[in-house]
Amino acid sequence: MSRNLLKLNGSKTEALLIGSKSTLTNSHITPASNIIIDGFPIPFAAQVKSLGVILDGSLSFAPHIQNNARTAFFHLRNISRLRSSLSQPSTEILVHSFVTSRIDYCNALLTGLPIKLLNRLQIIQNSAARIITGFLYATSLRCCMEASLVFRLHERGPEVVREVLLERGWEEYDEEEREEEDWNLYWRGSAFRNSEYLNLMPWQRLNHHPKTVGITRKDCLARNLRRMRTTFGSSLYDFSPTAFILPNDYTRFLSEYNKVTRGPSACWICKPVDLSRGRGIFIFEDMRELVYDCPVIVQRYISNPLLISGYKFDLRIYVCVKSFHPLTVYIHQEGLVRFATEKYNLSSLHNLYAHLTNTSINKFSPFYKSEKESVGRGCKWTMSKFRHFLQSQDINELLLWQRINNIVTLTLLTIAPTAPSCPNCVELLGFDILIDAEFKPWLLEVNYSPALTLDCQADITVKRGLIGDLIDLMNYKLTDSLRERAFQRQGYNKPCIHAQHASPVSIPSITKYQKRRNQSLQTLPKIKTHHHPEQINQRQHAFAAVYQRHLPPVHLNKKYASKVVAANKSDTDDRTTNLILGPQSRPDVSVVNRQTWPDRAPWLTDNRSLRVSEVTNYDDTETEAEADVSSSLPEIPHRGLGFRREKLPDIYSGIRRVRKERPAALNRQHVTPLRVGDFIRTFPFNAATLKASQHTPDVKQVMYELHKLTAQLASRKKLKRREEEEERDGEEDFDSLLWGPKDPPLLSHCVKPF
Repeated sequence: MSRNLLKLNGSKTEALLIGSKSTLTNSHITPASNIIIDGFPIPFAAQVKSLGVILDGSLSFAPHIQNNARTAFFHLRNISRLRSSLSQPSTEILVHSFVTSRIDYCNALLTGLPIKLLNRLQIIQNSAARIITGFLYATSLRCCMEASLVFRLHERGPEVVREVLLERGWEEYDEEEREEEDWNLYWRGSAFRNSEYLNLMPWQRLNHHPKTVGITRKDCLARNLRRMRTTFGSSLYDFSPTAFILPNDYTRFLSEYNKVTRGPSACWICKPVDLSRGRGIFIFEDMRELVYDCPVIVQRYISNPLLISGYKFDLRIYVCVKSFHPLTVYIHQEGLVRFATEKYNLSSLHNLYAHLTNTSINKFSPFYKSEKESVGRGCKWTMSKFRHFLQSQDINELLLWQRINNIVTLTLLTIAPTAPSCPNCVELLGFDILIDAEFKPWLLEVNYSPALTLDCQADITVKRGLIGDLIDLMNYKLTDSLRERAFQRQGYNKPCIHAQHASPVSIPSITKYQKRRNQSLQTLPKIKTHHHPEQINQRQHAFAAVYQRHLPPVHLNKKYASKVVAANKSDTDDRTTNLILGPQSRPDVSVVNRQTWPDRAPWLTDNRSLRVSEVTNYDDTETEAEADVSSSLPEIPHRGLGFRREKLPDIYSGIRRVRKERPAALNRQHVTPLRVGDFIRTFPFNAATLKASQHTPDVKQVMYELHKLTAQLASRKKLKRREEEEERDGEEDFDSLLWGPKDPPLLSHCVKPF
């Protein structure tokens, strides 16, 4: 070595004899043996470490695997302690880095080793996967990875829903291959029966809330708005023209008609109460033109609409009601601007192409495909394009968006106190808003099952993203893909509808579900055995890559048992201008009695998720758990691990859930995420409305907060963004985004602190 200018470090050099067991036995080498190199005695060792790999004489790599297991569980315990403070993406990055550095490192050396040795590394990988997903050890990861969420469409349903779900790796329900309850999402254009709500299982979602007909049918909406005007004052609910339901209100309408005809010429619009897509609508001036053969509503026609290059338009706002108890509302950032295809002209009231904006009517216009000034071809813009138009107008844009938001909230408050609680449901509504020449928004109608057909590029841009974000808002967890298999082990037996809201019908539980199935052979839901790569979504694909990384799968079928465990404002007679809806409104509020409702079931308030990413006013040409990506692990008392026999450390041992101290005003109240995709939470928007929305909504308090917020936006007094926010007390800690602008700002950055 010296001749080659090399020097041996005798204190760090070890010799390893490699061979079969018989060769090593016959070598007669003992731990005291050594060899002499350059005068240094080099001892023989049973194992040596080189570049992080422990080599033994038989190259079994058992010491290397044992050392990896010990250090890996040390790091997993530390990650588990931090899990409740980490977001889902951060946890995935951290765990994937752990797997790459600790398990994948030099794993080519492990080729051909016995499965018994590799199982120890598989256990580490499974434990790492459970940190991401929050699965119990009683749940097989292999089954979870092979299972898919299942959707069920009534009478085929909207094609865009099918396309989006299949792209996300979902499977479509087949009644010949699956059990009756073996699905996760049931989507239909019409209302569900009461029995379908009462029989809803924990892993299932429906795309409709019960009893929303109060705002989605034109005559019911008119009655409810009339009732709210009587209760809270006409100034608050003046965002919709007074409606007369004929024939019942014929006398009242005749009186109003005679009163109006004494002044300037007035126009009226007549709409059938239960038709959609512009069918049966006509505009008239002379009473003799009012002819109808079914129940209709008649309203004063808004004759001064805001025009774009002479064309009338309205806004289709997509609203998702996540819950009525507590009231939780999201509005989608993207919507549609629907244009008439001929220029607005009051002298031709019978020309529907100039006065109605329904696509189902205007797509038959001779000018539909023509290039129209500013509007372009077709009859639709996206909301993003409309925002560019607003920027050219000298208006308070934030105030306009907030007034539209107020219309949505006040309309939903008409039915919120009486709507049943069904946390496993969401409701997608289409609010049609008309803006007049004074930039005052008006509610035209609320659409049940808004049309999801793709007639143009604007539809594709808006509706595909809308459906994807709606699925994320449903807050599916990976355990939902197991359906009955996961939930029967955790002993869930609570219905989705609270007993106080539901009818006295027998409510099923998991136990009853099992009894029905036990009448025949009890079998588990059918689960596919292999993934089809073209049908797997990005998150599942990434997760599957981690799970199967260079290691053979292992079944951990050990038995394991675990238990799953704003002060009221004084009532004043304020005659000042009310800015909630417009300059002519005045506040008029009254007390709404409160009721006490029970807490929601634990499985409804669990926020762990992987974002995998009556007759009503139908608006469709065809039949049709919080993305809170909070990554907190559930507080589940683990009594042991499924792999106890390997005597590996329990990665959950000694874990104490990290809890963030929350303001007193928000304690024991579930706070939904500010934003899920392009869905912006618009209600509740501060701590006072959060408190007022629990149980029966405190309408008086909500109206007070809406008035205060709107007044602050109207004053144009904005706060500068501060790099370091001072800590606020309880009510000020709750913040929300302002829906409408391109980049929704926090309300605390738009107005004075609450």
